[in-house]
Amino acid sequence: MNVQKESELSKKIESAVRDVADFPVKGIIFKDVTPLFQDILLFNEIIEVLAESCKGKKIDKIVGIEARGFIFGTALAVKMGVGFVPVRKKGKLPAKTVVEEYKLEYGTAAVEMHEDALKEGENVLIVDDLLATGGSATAAIKLVKQLKANVAGAVFVIELGFLNGRKALEGIDCFSLITYQ
Repeated sequence: MNVQKESELSKKIESAVRDVADFPVKGIIFKDVTPLFQDILLFNEIIEVLAESCKGKKIDKIVGIEARGFIFGTALAVKMGVGFVPVRKKGKLPAKTVVEEYKLEYGTAAVEMHEDALKEGENVLIVDDLLATGGSATAAIKLVKQLKANVAGAVFVIELGFLNGRKALEGIDCFSLITYQ
């Protein structure tokens, strides 16, 4: 994608994303991406650019992180013609799982994936709406590695650069559509 088109897309995303103060806890300004889903042309453009960012990579599966990563991840999986694997909050998946705990910018959590979701050696793309501290993405990467699959990269719609989440993902090829400094 050319620089002008990417800049135009960034402006569209920034104007559509809603800031919600004190959510989920006091002092946090939450970047609400749900308005992006209401504009199908914008949503499609986002998926196109995320897919383009993966050109040249062999991707066997998309791993989407609960919850908005499911929306972006499944659309991207359909676009790329690959399978989708959900990473969910602990206790939400029905079959046997692998679990990983991590720190949030405002607490701790645990996520899990079905233990049969990936095959050894598969190439996986991690997808989420937002990269903040890198906690949930790092946990997803560890789940992928527990199942002996390879992390081919990670893509995000938004990155909060001031929280240094990329540092937690060192060694992983990352792409974000927009970055807030």
